[in-house]
Amino acid sequence: MTSKQRAYLKSLASNIDPIFQIGKGSLTPEVTEAVSEAFNKRELIKIAVLKNCLDDPRAIAEVLAERTKSQVVHVIGKKIVLYKESKEHKKIELPK
Repeated sequence: MTSKQRAYLKSLASNIDPIFQIGKGSLTPEVTEAVSEAFNKRELIKIAVLKNCLDDPRAIAEVLAERTKSQVVHVIGKKIVLYKESKEHKKIELPK
């Protein structure tokens, strides 16, 4: 992913609300499965890491991206943005 594409995705992500929250239980198989299923409906997902989660949001983002075969757009504070290109319903046109 180029820096131009990453910047574009960041701008899109600024307008969406987190659809998942990761709390005290951290990254469970259920959370991973739910995020994976969400990529069937959308290409860009924002996740909130709650204050009671002791794990580093950057580490959570990397593991989640690896498990869901997605890409980390960015991690800022306790917010994670992931992107996974959809073959069936491509909604986001990335700049070249």
